[in-house]
Amino acid sequence: MSDHTENKQTYQMIPIMAALLLSGFVGMFNETALNIALADLIDLFQISNAAGQWLTTGYLLTLGILLPITGLLLQRFTMRQLFTVSLAFSITGTLIAIFSPGFGMLLVARVVQAAGVAVMLPLMYSTVLMIIPPAKRGGAYGLIGLVLVVAPAVGPTISGLLLERLGWHWIFIITLPVLLVSLLIGLRYLQNFSTVTKPKLDLLSLCFSTLGFGGIVFAFSSAGEHEGGLIAPTVLVPLIVGVFALFVFIRRQLRLQQPLMDLRAFTYKMFAIGAIMIFLNLIIMLSATIMLPMFLIRSLGLNAFEAGLVMLPGGIVNAVMLPIMGKVFDKYGPKWVVPIGMSMIVAVLWLLSGLTVDSTLLQVVILHTFLMIGIAMVWMPSQANGLNQLPPQLYSHGSAIMNTIQQLAGAIGTAVAVSIMTLGMSDYINRFAGQSNIEASAAATGISAVFTVAIFIAAAGLICSFFIKRVHVSNV
Repeated sequence: MSDHTENKQTYQMIPIMAALLLSGFVGMFNETALNIALADLIDLFQISNAAGQWLTTGYLLTLGILLPITGLLLQRFTMRQLFTVSLAFSITGTLIAIFSPGFGMLLVARVVQAAGVAVMLPLMYSTVLMIIPPAKRGGAYGLIGLVLVVAPAVGPTISGLLLERLGWHWIFIITLPVLLVSLLIGLRYLQNFSTVTKPKLDLLSLCFSTLGFGGIVFAFSSAGEHEGGLIAPTVLVPLIVGVFALFVFIRRQLRLQQPLMDLRAFTYKMFAIGAIMIFLNLIIMLSATIMLPMFLIRSLGLNAFEAGLVMLPGGIVNAVMLPIMGKVFDKYGPKWVVPIGMSMIVAVLWLLSGLTVDSTLLQVVILHTFLMIGIAMVWMPSQANGLNQLPPQLYSHGSAIMNTIQQLAGAIGTAVAVSIMTLGMSDYINRFAGQSNIEASAAATGISAVFTVAIFIAAAGLICSFFIKRVHVSNV
C-alpha cells in the first residue's frame, strides 16, 4: 500500500485530466454536432430521412454495443494503451469524415468515431478512481460532468454557424487539432497506473451483450423514424430481442467467475442507488432538452436560434453548478444535497406540466434554469458516491456500467418523450378539430403530457434519494 501511495504522488494529474477531458469533449460534441446538419446532408447526398438519421443512430448504436465491454478492456490493457487506441479511432474517424465524398464513408466515419468515444468515457471515470484521492474526486467528477453536459449542448450551435459560413466538413475539421493536442499530452504524461489481469473473454457473453444493449439502443433510437413509434414492428422486434438477450446476459454474468460486465457492483447499495439516480435524472434531463425547444418553436413561434438563446441560461448554470456540486460533495457528502435537488426537480416538472401557449419566455427560462440546478445537485453527487463505494477490482466495471446506463437513458428518454408528445398532440387534435391555433395548442398539450409523466419518474427518484448515505473511503 505504501508503494502505491508513493507512486500516486508522481502522477501529473492536471495534464492527464486535460488530455482525457479534451478528447471526451470532442466525443460528446460529435454526438450531437451533426443533428442540425442532417437536413442539408439528406439533400446533398440525395438520401431518405431514415437513411440520414443513421448518422446519429449509428453513432449511438456503436456506443451502446461497445460500452458494456469496456470493463473487460480496462482489465486486459493498460490505461496508456487504451487511451492511445481511443484517440487513434477518434482521429481516424475524423479524418475519414473530413475527406468523405458521400454518405457511405461519412457513416463509416461516425462508427469509427463512436468506437473511440466508447473507450474514452469509462477511461475518464476509472482514471479519477485510480489516481485522485477520495476527498478530491467530487471536483474531478464535476469537471467530467461539465464536459458531458456542455459538449452536446454547444454541438448544434457551433455546427449551425459552421454550416452557414463554411460547410459541413468544418464540423470535423475544427475538432482535429483538439484531438491531436489531447493525444500529445496523453502520450507525454499518461502512465500505466492500472493493473492488467487479462481475464478470459466469454464469447457468449459478448454475443448476448451486443444483441441486448444494441437491440435496445437501436429500437429506442429509431422509434422516432417510424409512424407507429415504439409499437412499430421494426422497433418492437429489436426491442423484444434486445430485452430477452439482456436478460440472458445478466443471468450469465451472475454465474461467471470472470464476467464481461461484473454486475456484482450492484451488491454495493450506494452504487445501485447512484446508478438508479443517474438513469432517472438523465431521462428527465434529455426529455426536457428535447421538449422545451419544441415548445418554444411550435407553441410560442420562436425560430431555432431564438429557442437556443432561451435554453442557454439553463445550460450555462448547469455547467457552472457541476464543479461547484463536486466541491460541495467533497465537503458535505450527498445526504442532503441529493434529496433537495430531487425535490426541486419534482417542483419544476410540476410547473412545466402547466405550460400553455400563453406561457411567457421568462417562465421557461426560470423553470429550465432551476431544473438544471436540481439535476446538477443530483447527478454528480450520486455518481461520485456510488463509484466511491466500489473496491478497486470493480472500478473498471463500475465505470462501464455507469456509462452504459447513461446511453440507455439517452435512447429511452428521447424515444419515450417523443412518443408521449405525439400521442398527446393526436388526442388534442381529434378532440378539438377546427379550433384556431390548434397546432400550437396541440404541441403544448403533448409536451405538457411528457412533463406530467416525468413528475412520476422524478418522484421515484426522490424516494430513492432518502436512502443515499455518504460513503467513507480512506483518503490514500
